[in-house]
Amino acid sequence: MQYVFEVNAMSCKHCVAAITQAVQYLDPQARVRVDLEEKKVHIESAQPRQVLADAMAAEGYAVVG
Repeated sequence: MQYVFEVNAMSCKHCVAAITQAVQYLDPQARVRVDLEEKKVHIESAQPRQVLADAMAAEGYAVVG
């Protein structure tokens, strides 16, 4: 499945790394692309949307909406 999340708290490469690691911890095969300018995280993963959102939130990056 392909998902797009809005995450307003992102601002730097550390944010990108933390989000990517959190998602890939759950699904090592996940493809993650973070767009800092648009504040969007694009994820291709077999995991459910809410599980991915919860993983990002646990790292301090809450999903908007």
